[in-house]
Parts: sequence; structure tokens; C-alpha cells
Amino acid sequence: MVKRKMRIAIAGAGKIGRSIAGELLESGHKILLIERERSNFEPNTVPDADWLNADACELTALQEAGLQTCDVVIAATGDDKSNLVVGLLAKVEFGVPRVVARINDVRNEWLFTQTWGIDVAVSTPEAMVAGIEGAIDVGHLVRLMAFHEGRAALTKLTLPERDPLVGQQVRELDLPEATVLVTVLRGDNVIVPQPGEVLEAGDEMLFVSNNFPDQSSNADTGGPLWETIRKVWRRDAQRGLGSGSSNAK
Repeated sequence: MVKRKMRIAIAGAGKIGRSIAGELLESGHKILLIERERSNFEPNTVPDADWLNADACELTALQEAGLQTCDVVIAATGDDKSNLVVGLLAKVEFGVPRVVARINDVRNEWLFTQTWGIDVAVSTPEAMVAGIEGAIDVGHLVRLMAFHEGRAALTKLTLPERDPLVGQQVRELDLPEATVLVTVLRGDNVIVPQPGEVLEAGDEMLFVSNNFPDQSSNADTGGPLWETIRKVWRRDAQRGLGSGSSNAK
């Protein structure tokens, strides 16, 4: 399946923002980097991206950037307050479909929710890249952390409204080998999944796998969704993103 190329705005052109931009450009997406600090405004470092020297927390700057034409906005600054403001403006004022935000201080993690316009929030540079690519690949798929020396992974999948899994029962899920659905978060409720539990749009499903599924695992029956999950895990394993005990230190 050919992926749709998207217009993605990144607020913050520091080391992390530029790294993310480079990876997304390699995937063929159109990138706009927004940076207010002159010291970080270096278009020559990512020449294939568009650049705007402006404060992404200001409405007029985002209007100049044409944020309403973006498919994804990434708040990647080193300041949590700025990332929250960018996320809220992107979602509320410009209706951006997907907002991804970086959490710098894990004590602020509770703020990074859809109340602030955030669809995907991660707390480390490595997880930021994985989370962005996961969100772009399948909507709301984020590999949260690895443990057991990288041999196990925790992944969150948020079901979009039109996802084919909506309306299915847990017993009908055709999971990759050695993968288990451990919980479903629905609003303020934590649900221990029972076989007859019916999945709803907006459900946050947390999976644990005790290894990175082989390419052949459930290849014929897993469908495109699970093939994407397997691809994300294999990619992160190759990058070594799962080498630590956790991505949320």
C-alpha cells in the first residue's frame, strides 16, 4: 500500500526537531520547521525543509505558516509549556488532524492529553521518532517502551473512529505471535479485557509482546494493522531503541 505523503509542521528546530525532520523527509513528506531562536535557525542543516523564523506559540506565526494545511503538527521544543500551547492552537484554532508532542519533564505527562489537543505524547527523543512514525503509519500507534533488555515491548494503539477493529470483540483479535492485549483505557476507565468486550472508537489498547514478532508471524492472517505493528517493532529493534530497560526514565 502506498502511503499518502503529508505536510508536517515541526515546532522547534533544535537537535531533536532537525533529526525528526530529516527522517520524515526521507519518507517523502513535506516538512516545515518553525524556530524562534536565531541560534537554532539554520536552514542549511535541513535544506530540503521549509523554514520559518517565528514563535510557534503565537497565533499570527501559525497563520503565516499555513497550519490549516498541515496533516500533522509536531511540538518538539525543549519547553513543555510551549509544546502544550502549540498543541492546543494547532488542534483548536487550525483543526490539525494529528498533533504529536514531546514531554521534557515526566512530571508534566498528565497534562499531555486531548484536552490540550495532544493525540500522541512521548517523553524521550528516541520514543519521539518512534511515536511520530507510528502515528503517521497507522493513525495512533505508539511504541511506548522496551524492557527485559529490549526483548519485550509495550505498545499503545488508539482506535480511530473508522478503524476496522471498532465493534469487534476482544476474542476476535488476531494478534501477532507472542503478543497480548493487557488493558483497554476508555475515558477514565481502565478495563481488563474479557473475550466478549466490544472495542469502541477512542479506546487506547495496551499490548505487550515478549519479543519482536518475526516477519512471517501471522503474515497471512494478521492483516495490515498487525503488519504495521510488526514493522514498527522490527524497525525499532534494528535502531536499538529497545536496548534500555525503559524509554521513560
